[in-house]
This record gives sequence, C-alpha cells and structure tokens, in this order.
Amino acid sequence: MQIWRIKDLRNKVFFVLAMLMIFRVAAHIPIPGVNVANLKQFFDTNQLFGLLNLFSGGGMQNFSIVMMGVAPYITSSIIFQLLGMIIPKLEEMMKEESGRAKINFYTRIATVPLSFLQAYGMIMLLKRSSNQIIGDMSFLNLSAMLLTITAGTVFLMWIGELITEKKIGNGISMLIFAGIVARIPSALQELAVNFNREQVITMGVFAIIAILTIVGVVIITEGQRNIPVSYAKRVRGTKMYGGGTTHLPLRVNTAGVIPIIFAISIILFPPMIAQFFVRASTPWIASAASHVINFFQNQTVYGILYFILVFAFTYFYTAVIFHPRQIAENLQKHGGFIPGIRPGANTAEYLQHTISKITLTGALFLAVIAVLPLLLQNASGLGAMVIGGTSILIVVSVVIDMIKQIDSQITMRDYEAF
Repeated sequence: MQIWRIKDLRNKVFFVLAMLMIFRVAAHIPIPGVNVANLKQFFDTNQLFGLLNLFSGGGMQNFSIVMMGVAPYITSSIIFQLLGMIIPKLEEMMKEESGRAKINFYTRIATVPLSFLQAYGMIMLLKRSSNQIIGDMSFLNLSAMLLTITAGTVFLMWIGELITEKKIGNGISMLIFAGIVARIPSALQELAVNFNREQVITMGVFAIIAILTIVGVVIITEGQRNIPVSYAKRVRGTKMYGGGTTHLPLRVNTAGVIPIIFAISIILFPPMIAQFFVRASTPWIASAASHVINFFQNQTVYGILYFILVFAFTYFYTAVIFHPRQIAENLQKHGGFIPGIRPGANTAEYLQHTISKITLTGALFLAVIAVLPLLLQNASGLGAMVIGGTSILIVVSVVIDMIKQIDSQITMRDYEAF
C-alpha cells in the first residue's frame, strides 16, 4: 500500500514490470530454421542444458532472439572479477568509483564477443546433435543467426541496466527471476492436464519439500555471524570522540548463486567440446568424444561432480570477494578492534578462520540445493521438476533483495514519519 501511495516509486515499479514484459515477449520470438519440438525434447532430457535454459529465461528452449539470455554478460563479469585478483591495476580500479565505471564499460564490451562465441558453439552443438534440431544452413543464414542472438544479449544487458537504475532490484537477477517464474503457470497447466490420482501423495511430498527448501534458503541467505567490534575513544582538546560497540556481519552464504554458475560452466565445457569431435574421421578421436559425452550424461557421475564443484567454488568465490587482511587494516585505521583479538595480522587470521567455518554450512547447503532435483527425480521416478532448488535459491534471493531496496526507498521518502 505504501508503494502505491508514493508516485515516483509506483512509476518505477510499473517501468520494471514493462521491461520484464518486453523481455518475455522477446523470449518467444523464434529464429527461423529450427525444429522447435525436437529442441524442446532435447532440453527436457538433458539436465545440463536444462540449467543453461534456466539462466536464459526459457529463451534457449524456444531458440529465440534472446536465446543466450544474460549468460555472456555474467561470464564477462566473472572474468573481470577474477582478473581483479591477478592484475594489481584492476584491483586498484575496483576501489574507486570512476575505476568501477570503467570496468563496467569493459564488461559490456567483452559481452559482445563472448555472446558471439557462445552462440556459435551452441548452434554447432545443436546442429550436430542426433535430435535433428537445425538443418543445413548457409554462411549467410549462420551469420544472420549469430548477429541476431548477439544483438538480443546486448538488448537484455541494456534492459537489465535500466532496471538496476530504478534501485528496486538488480536488473540482471530480475531477468533470470522473471524467466523462472514465467515457467510455473505452463508447468502447472501441464500437471493439471496429466493429473493422476496415484501421484497425489508424491505431489504432496514435493510441496512439503518445496516449502522446507524455501524456508532453508531464506535462513541461509539471511544468516550471518555478527563479530563484535569496539572502537577506542579519542580525546581532542577538551572533547572526547569515538567509543562504542558495533558488529561486523559475516554472511553464511557470501558467494550467493555464483558457485552454481561456475559449476555449470565447468561441467558443460567437456561434453560441449566433445560434441565437435563425435563425427571425426579419426576413429579413436570419435570414440573418445563419445565416451566423454556418455560419461557426463551419467546422472550419478553428473550429480557427484556437480556437488563437489559447487562446494569447492563456494570457498573459492568467498576467497575472491572476502579480504580479511583488508578488513583488519581498515578496522585498525579507524581505531576499531575485536575484543580479545590483537589488531592487525591476528585480526585477519581470526576473520579468515571464522569465515572458513561458517562458509562450510553455506557450501554444503548450496551443493545440496544444486543436486536436489536429481535426488527427487531418482527417488520419485518423475521427469523434470517444475522448479528446482537452484531456481528457488535465485527466486528467494531476488525477492529478499527487492524487498530490502524498496523498504529503504520508502524509509528515505517518509523519514520524518518513520
């Protein structure tokens, strides 16, 4: 009710909804020359590409003009974050507002070639699959497809940044969120058409598991360890400044959804490369490529690898974005200290030890959430889930972030009454 009373906030919400509607329309504009029925079957039976389709908001399954979604932009962002750890100049740029603006510009530029390469790889992979998805095409048709898909990715990147500017949520995350939520009505409709009384108990169990998963996601997403921090008092002339106690929040899930995206990229890479060599003229190369594809299509192997990679990448990405030494230095500069811990190196060591312990919970939770659909499918014998653990994690995280940003805007506009 407060949102609708504030005119400019109400207009921002309508603008975001309009942008999301444009995205959903674009996701249903297909590129000609593709057997959509065979393509849908391919994604329904392939867990890896089903996850990629998730991040494209269903555009990949429709082979639409935005089939790559915002995946190339996410990849570009991850590359520059990792380069910031290696290249000192980029690390210095990330600490300044103007430097971050330049890195954002470089990220947008790098999205274009990445989108072009990923689109080419996906088209070649679909063309060489046994499902007869894409027929023979000329150089002109291929070029038109690549240019269209690349332009679609840049268009979504632009829409995402327009949404972010309204400050009621992250635009890229909201596009992925919209793609996930848009799948639910059609999935429920299909469930109602194929309703079977024998599956009532199974569906009830799934509903309970879904609710428990949502509760778990909220607890882990919002969970944090508060480290007490005290500030020394300072005397200037006849007055005393500073003093007091606050806390330093360390989140249980510092890495967010990024480890799952990393793990998907790593698992997807070997079978994608192997697809190019399945029809090689050299027998041993073709045989090796087939073995690689069969190895990664094994659900047990896929589940174990996926679990291990998500767990490992959670620790890796936490190390990328959490810098205990830098935090310890900043505390020391401002006269802050953790009670019972010496400032400087001892504080950094304590923070590192603490974040390692609480990240264990976050890493295990993310890994279980990632393989949850596989576990449920093997236990029930049913096909693809309506919405998997990864989808719930993204949806809940985006909703929580959106609520917080809207609350802050309401508070800012009604500060006196608050």
